[in-house]
Amino acid sequence: MRHEEGVVFKHERLDVWRKAMAWAKDIYAVTQSFPETERFGLQAQVRRASVSVAANIAEGVGRSTPADFSRFVSIAYGSLMEAVCECSMATELGYIPFSDHDRLRTEADEIARMLSALRYSRDR
Repeated sequence: MRHEEGVVFKHERLDVWRKAMAWAKDIYAVTQSFPETERFGLQAQVRRASVSVAANIAEGVGRSTPADFSRFVSIAYGSLMEAVCECSMATELGYIPFSDHDRLRTEADEIARMLSALRYSRDR
């Protein structure tokens, strides 16, 4: 990440946030070739869900109570699962090659595990 003023926010120090950002960028790249008819449909939906993962991690870190933090990490996990489902649908429709789908699922699995660990670590 490039920061003009050298300021690094707390969420930017988290490996899971950085992986979620990279995953969302990968989703954007993979969905670039979707048909024009999906511009406001599946393409937009999977992109929103993928960005929501990193955004909810950041928002959770910015909350003041462990319960709020845990809730936003849970929302991030839900957004991740939504995007995984949408990628599966896009693959079934022939919009995402199987090789990209497998890579995205593997990356999502790693992010899911990291989110679970993060939520558990803050619950204690």
